[in-house]
Amino acid sequence: MPLKSDGGQPLPDAAPMPAPPSAPTSFQPVSAFDLPRYAGLPSFMRLPYLGLDDAATAEVDIAIVGVPWDGGTTNRPGTRHGPRQLRDLSTMIRPVHPVSGVNPFTLRNVADLGDSPVNPADVADALDRIAGFYGKLTSRGITPLSAGGDHLVSYPILKALGADAPLAMIHFDAHTDLFDSYFGGFKYTHGTPFRRAIEDGYLDPRRVVQIGIRGTMYDGADVAWGLEQGVRIIRIEEVEDRGIDSVMAEARSIVGDHPTYLSFDIDAIDPAFAPGTGTPEVGGLTTREAQRMVRLLSGLNLVGADLVEVSPPFDPSGGTAWVGISMMFELLCLLATSPATLRRKA
Repeated sequence: MPLKSDGGQPLPDAAPMPAPPSAPTSFQPVSAFDLPRYAGLPSFMRLPYLGLDDAATAEVDIAIVGVPWDGGTTNRPGTRHGPRQLRDLSTMIRPVHPVSGVNPFTLRNVADLGDSPVNPADVADALDRIAGFYGKLTSRGITPLSAGGDHLVSYPILKALGADAPLAMIHFDAHTDLFDSYFGGFKYTHGTPFRRAIEDGYLDPRRVVQIGIRGTMYDGADVAWGLEQGVRIIRIEEVEDRGIDSVMAEARSIVGDHPTYLSFDIDAIDPAFAPGTGTPEVGGLTTREAQRMVRLLSGLNLVGADLVEVSPPFDPSGGTAWVGISMMFELLCLLATSPATLRRKA
């Protein structure tokens, strides 16, 4: 079922869904008709929980992984608790996408691989542990879908995925995360991950698109640096003026068929819908707009994705986590139909 524009016509930039590949094993979520959603041990989307070695033996294609760490947070902490709340809320996810009809669990082998190792007391060691874990995933041919954690966790993931060649990236956020340093020269915070990834050669800045940027600024140095490198920065005002279809068509054209990472900070969404985050900014995307924008990325050559910055202490009701896990399902459907995944498993 193709996505439709507001005028009822098929969207020209939305790629058709590929045919389901054959898979030796297909893990399925526990059915709510067999076990109520509030019962049982929570795993991501009620999938089997496997260790890394078991995942390789079972030929897992896509791993959903938590990264319970917020050592890069500079103001309001709490995102270390995000993966646990996201797992709990994920029991409400059903297996079939309402628009595309995609069931990612029949297309690909998907499992919960638990949480990446972290170190809450040492930033450098935590980054090394996370990069090491994701390096093992990639060496086994497993595509990661990650739940943060603060946005610095994207850096070691990109370090693992972009080790051989720089990646393209589509990044939804209120902030660029392109700052150079905080507190007199400290280089690794949740405001610096993509500057470090560009400097270290894990991202190609000419193929990086940032969407939804807004809010008051310190001095604009992050934006200026990004533009100098060739990063395409699309502020929320431009999204509103041009419309979603136009913006997403441009994003697709920038990354092309290059191996691409997708990073979604929950603060891209307006705090009216997702208040449980460390650095909220008013004037953001609605949940419906965010869903539509992600759906228009169908068919891109995606090699991984993350959803970060859900902070349960600022929304103990779980509403923000529900938004987050709903967006993770959108990301999962993209990964399950990604040409990168299909080529690797063909």
